[in-house]
Amino acid sequence: MPENHFKTIAGELQVNQKQVEATVALLDEGATVPFIARYRKEVTGSLDEVAIAAIRDRVEQLRELDKRRESILKSLKDQEKLTPELEAQVLAAETMAVLEDIYLPFKPKRRTRATIAREKGLEPLAQRLFEQANMDVASEAAAFVSEEKEVKSTEEALAGARDIIAEWVNENPEARANIRNLFEKKGVFKARVIPGKEEEGQKYKDYFEWDEPIEKAPSHRILAMRRGEKEMVLMLDAQPEEEAALAILEDQFVTGHNAAAEQVKLAIRESYKRMLRLNMETEVRLSSKKRADEEAIRVFADNLRPMLLSAPLGQKRVLAIDPGFRTGCKVVALDEQGKLLHYEAIFPHNGAHQATTAGQQVMVMCHKYQIEAIAIGNGTASRETETFVRGLGLPNTIAIVMVNESGASIYSASDVAREEFPDQDITVRGAVSIGRRLMDPLAELVKLDPKSIGVGQYQHDVDQNALKHSLDDVVMSCVNAVGVEVNTASKQLLTYVSGLGPQLAQNIVDYRNQNGPFKTRNELRKVARLGDKAFEQAAGFLRIRGGKHPLDASAVHPERYALVEQMAKDVNATVEDLLKNAELRKKIDLKKYVSDTVGLPTLQDILSELAKPGRDPRESYEVFSFTEGVNEIKDLRQGMKLPGIITNITAFGAFVDIGVHQDGLVHVSHLSDRFVSNPHEVVKVGQKVEVTILEVEVGRKRIALSMKGDPQAATSRPSRGNDRKSGNTGAGSSRRDAPVEEEDMATKLNKLKNMFR
Repeated sequence: MPENHFKTIAGELQVNQKQVEATVALLDEGATVPFIARYRKEVTGSLDEVAIAAIRDRVEQLRELDKRRESILKSLKDQEKLTPELEAQVLAAETMAVLEDIYLPFKPKRRTRATIAREKGLEPLAQRLFEQANMDVASEAAAFVSEEKEVKSTEEALAGARDIIAEWVNENPEARANIRNLFEKKGVFKARVIPGKEEEGQKYKDYFEWDEPIEKAPSHRILAMRRGEKEMVLMLDAQPEEEAALAILEDQFVTGHNAAAEQVKLAIRESYKRMLRLNMETEVRLSSKKRADEEAIRVFADNLRPMLLSAPLGQKRVLAIDPGFRTGCKVVALDEQGKLLHYEAIFPHNGAHQATTAGQQVMVMCHKYQIEAIAIGNGTASRETETFVRGLGLPNTIAIVMVNESGASIYSASDVAREEFPDQDITVRGAVSIGRRLMDPLAELVKLDPKSIGVGQYQHDVDQNALKHSLDDVVMSCVNAVGVEVNTASKQLLTYVSGLGPQLAQNIVDYRNQNGPFKTRNELRKVARLGDKAFEQAAGFLRIRGGKHPLDASAVHPERYALVEQMAKDVNATVEDLLKNAELRKKIDLKKYVSDTVGLPTLQDILSELAKPGRDPRESYEVFSFTEGVNEIKDLRQGMKLPGIITNITAFGAFVDIGVHQDGLVHVSHLSDRFVSNPHEVVKVGQKVEVTILEVEVGRKRIALSMKGDPQAATSRPSRGNDRKSGNTGAGSSRRDAPVEEEDMATKLNKLKNMFR
């Protein structure tokens, strides 16, 4: 990789160039981001996962640029058009757009109007006009009239010459750069409804006549307008004022005040309308889409992390209920490891007699399977089912918990679910997933495609490869941060362990099934195709509780076992003693163990791990309950204060489950008493909050909420613009799948005096 790329990345990320070089070397050797961040701190200068991932992604971009650069240089050589000056320009190009602009005049192209004009011998006339000397234009053009060349008149000759000039203008790198900048800085999105689509496209009504600067348009509005265009409800343009673009081009190319200059002006107008405008609009639409995608993907990733790292209930015997009205509730009993023990259907909402029978069934199952917690999915009939269960008089030792079931139906119909439960139907699988989510959210959610979890914004509209790349990073980061018990983990969970992947994960499960539980980490080397590199990357993140070596249950990497054993020896103790005795650990002088390969950051990590080996970084589980008696949207009243859980965060606010089957929206202006530009600054998915009801529309199922101390208080901060034009959150769950004008309730709040900042 060229030296200048390291310098470029270091400058962009504000890190030391040597850190970039070291990180790239590790990545090129096959090291993963979690491994580098956790076990190679001395090499990278303690860069975190975010910085390492940013270096990795930027390296990929620059290598793609270099690959294209090589291809262009080869093409120019093959055409025998590569001059030293042109080569210098190609080598100096820092972006793909600049590189393509340089190459455009030499790029093999189809037969154009300019090509035809050249074939008719009109290029000398074009050159004369382009010089803009004083001349008799008609006389000059008349000299090129020729029946043989099929130039029938002076006007036809001038038109052909203008076609050639128009192509020169279009292919001029400086002109393209200037017009590109104009589109980016002064371009405007103009959305208009297609005549006759007004009724069909009601969810896009905010965009029926909407103008907005491209540079300032937020992600959710860009994606909403594009979706409306795709669904053939909206017409969408993205361009600046035409006269501003023409003025820039004329300033560059028009040098005279005569008849020839007028021909050049005509050619410039033709060039802009027929070529440059279309090219640049395509570019700015793509660049704004990329920007919108990146923001939407960032929002999704920021939401996904806290959901994956939700507090686990742990190894408890759970009764899981997938609630329903007419079709009944599917109930499963699970043991401490999440194994299915029993399932049946109950009908608590189909009359008093069936409710009594259902109650008896639940009581029997709780007693028979020694149930310690009841998990109820938060979909249809959830609050009614919760009320029913709470009314059974179960022991206080049995926790009753509402569980977010978003994506459970997708899991139940997946190949993973069919593989786990080939003899059960989808309703049973869904109930099992609900129960396991309570026990260990991370272990269960990794079985889903992350975009099905339902905490995103427009995830179906963004670049799917970029989305998958980002979400896989988040899942891998979370899995490795928590650590994985190798003897109980599913193939799906093992897949995300650093250095493994689907095939090695399956091989580990196969080995475990054939040979019994792993007794040591070193035994992993016996797994088919798990070589030294994979072992190095994975071993520190895999746990073996109750194994032969005490450190196998910790995050201490096997490559440092000898170091820990030396520490123990130096204080006249065993490794087991170090794990149990804080006083012994205090005697360890870390500086004594610093070497060329091990520095204080790693040593401090080791000492912390010895204090709490294999500690789960997730928070301890706390039972949460919604307000009793508030089960449906019709139970809500303005001014009510209710507990809730953040279920999704978008650029314009946060959605909160308050237990009425419909999430409410806390607009960004009501997330805090202070100004909030980014909702993730103050809330996270899964956070327990208290909200105030601002307004309820039962018919439209809209609930406006506030988290301010005094929601009605006037504020002194001026408005930063009406952010009401919004889009669908793109959430996977039907409960969360709000219409495109999701912020409409927040818009209505604008009508209340001094409500928004």
